[in-house]
Amino acid sequence: MKSIPKFISRSIGLLILSILLLLIANVILAVFIFQQQFSGEASYSSSPYRYTQNIASHITKNDNSYALNEQAAEKLKTDHVWGIIVDEDSRSTVWQTDNLPENIPQAYSLADISDLTLGYIKGYPTYTSEVDQGLLVLGFPKTSYWKMMTPTWTYQFITNLPQILLVVLTVNLIVVLFLYLWFSGRMVRSVAPLVEGIKNLPKGTHKKIREKGPLSEVAENINQTSKVLEEQEKQLSKKEEARADWIAGISHDIRTPLSMVVGYASQLADNSSLSAEEKDKAKIIVNQSQKIKSLVNDLNLSSKLEYSMQAMNIQKVELTSFLRKVIVEFINNDLEKNYSIHWQTDKIPDTIFLQADVELLKRAITNLLQNAINHNLDGCNIYVSIKQEDHTVSIIVEDDGVGVSETQLNKLNHSSHYMISKDENLNQGHGLGLLIVRQIIESHDGNVFLEKSKYEGLSVQITVPKITSF
Repeated sequence: MKSIPKFISRSIGLLILSILLLLIANVILAVFIFQQQFSGEASYSSSPYRYTQNIASHITKNDNSYALNEQAAEKLKTDHVWGIIVDEDSRSTVWQTDNLPENIPQAYSLADISDLTLGYIKGYPTYTSEVDQGLLVLGFPKTSYWKMMTPTWTYQFITNLPQILLVVLTVNLIVVLFLYLWFSGRMVRSVAPLVEGIKNLPKGTHKKIREKGPLSEVAENINQTSKVLEEQEKQLSKKEEARADWIAGISHDIRTPLSMVVGYASQLADNSSLSAEEKDKAKIIVNQSQKIKSLVNDLNLSSKLEYSMQAMNIQKVELTSFLRKVIVEFINNDLEKNYSIHWQTDKIPDTIFLQADVELLKRAITNLLQNAINHNLDGCNIYVSIKQEDHTVSIIVEDDGVGVSETQLNKLNHSSHYMISKDENLNQGHGLGLLIVRQIIESHDGNVFLEKSKYEGLSVQITVPKITSF
């Protein structure tokens, strides 16, 4: 589940980055808006105060009358803004625009002047500016501005406003982050079972995931996939079991008639009434029948090992003495003179212990020795040595025979079987012998590796765990 904290940290980083970018964008937008409102030429859409002052600058007084130039008058008409001038002595209207609404008073008390300066006249937002011996009042459309007449802030509040805004922003960020973590936590709790379920699929561990929450559809699909895989595994297990039973049955059925063939052929080979040629043919039948019997036994053992049906009698084994015994028995079993086995004992500790099935390990070593003989018909030297690491020990069987090509080595190390010969005889290249070696060693949590020998032949190294503490 290492990916989930990584996912959360990246999401939080992305959230913080998004907030910072949003804040920067808002600051830039605010600066732009303020520049539009408080800089440049005064206009209806920017600042009504500057707009009013600009109109006042275009008003002139001649004797007792006021005049507004045509350009400014047209601007007021276009913007639907009306205007009046209140005389500072009489407090009555002495000048007005042509579009003055009918309900606008013509005389004002001091209180009225105070209200219109701060707020509205008859619902029209008003703004004022001083003119010669009077007060210019401009009335804007009712829906143009919203004036706040009563709010008042202390100087201390205005002074502390940046700190207050910073605190408010910080609290908002904390709240947003908390909410995000809360929602992310819920999402992670929904995702975690899905991730675990997906990880279990290749392991063959099928556990039903709760189909609840926003990802229920995904959970349902994973459960369906798990169910399909489980059913396929059951069907495959049945097929493998049937295959193993079929091989065991065929092996049993072949042994009985084969024993009879071997028995009768042996009698014919010893029959003095037959000619020498007939006796030789009978001996060939016996030898080939023995090979078939050995092949059937190998096939049965390989099948049991492949499907974990072979009983394992694991016990503590002292490797050095065990190998000596196996080699001596092999040499004493009518080994031909053109084959020589060399037991290389230099720098080998007296005791190396491992956990193994003695009979199966013996079969693996014997197969390697026999493999070297089978593929070097003109004879060879066979070298057996031991190499140990901190937690493993390797048994190396190599020869100085004909060896194999690089292509064959690649096939031997990476193929699912070792049947590389296409000859139509019983000597099928590196066949079941090496396959059984690999299966035996893998059942002991080890591995097998083939390479060219330093003696120019073939080298087979089997590596298994050793006992490091007693």
